[in-house]
Amino acid sequence: MEKKRAQVMQLVDSYGRVIRSLRFSITSKCNLNCIYCHAEGERGGGEPVSAERIIAIARTASRYYNIRRVKFSGGEPLMRDDITAILRGIRAFEDDISLTTNGTLLSERAAELAESGLDRVNVSLDSLIEDRYNAITRSRNRHKRVIEGIYAAIDAGLTPIKLNMVILNGINDDEIDDMIDFVRGCNLRREGAVILQLIELIPNFKPALSVYLPDFESIEQKLKTKASAVKTRQLQRRRKYYVDGVEVEVVHPIDNTEFCKNCSRLRITSRGEIKPCLLRNDNLIPVERDEEEYIISRLEMAMKYRAPYFGHGRNI
Repeated sequence: MEKKRAQVMQLVDSYGRVIRSLRFSITSKCNLNCIYCHAEGERGGGEPVSAERIIAIARTASRYYNIRRVKFSGGEPLMRDDITAILRGIRAFEDDISLTTNGTLLSERAAELAESGLDRVNVSLDSLIEDRYNAITRSRNRHKRVIEGIYAAIDAGLTPIKLNMVILNGINDDEIDDMIDFVRGCNLRREGAVILQLIELIPNFKPALSVYLPDFESIEQKLKTKASAVKTRQLQRRRKYYVDGVEVEVVHPIDNTEFCKNCSRLRITSRGEIKPCLLRNDNLIPVERDEEEYIISRLEMAMKYRAPYFGHGRNI
């Protein structure tokens, strides 16, 4: 009976959206302090979720609901010493495992991560100019390590790497062409190794940042004039521009109505709570045991708390 259930069951919310991937925030700790960070919409503090519980949730979701895509984030997930144990623990029942990192610890761990089962990484790099990078991340002596981490990830086969660049008006918005050139150089190391993602700030999330909101309409128009092709992904109707062999994807904020309409991801907080909706903390579902039937009941409960669109209900 369980085998049949595993073959046919889907995890579906009240609005018909099927969950196809899990995103685990496995720590609230980070070794950077980026000016725009929204911390995955969760409040930090408390004991981090155990490796055993992460593995139990991922295994149950895969076995009973065929959810076989997992992404790890933080905070900075590479600050957890047991990340490789987690990867080895879930590898057998996942089709795709990715990780989002600031890249500062990546050079020393890339090979081990690949050997443990990680498929690919997203790396944040907002500027190729060290002083600008320091100002954005409010850190020092990390910029070179990120570049080295990107090269190490390419060499380890953790590709395609999505290189995340948050565009900040008056700070780094003049570096887009330079970043495209940087990605092109990375792709000489391994063909198609890096995809550039240009990310727009979330309006009104931090009012003090409103001065840094760029003119993305103008940015996209310039990309369009240079692109040999333009494609649109279903997710948020994201546009991809192909500029001299480099794939450039534009990521608009979550209030884009397509984000919620096509949301197929369920999040788990760093404390092991199921988070039905990004940027809401009033509807979290704690997972306090590792037994499969219990986890199934919590996943099903989370489906009842999913909102139909951004702003529906009480947000943080």
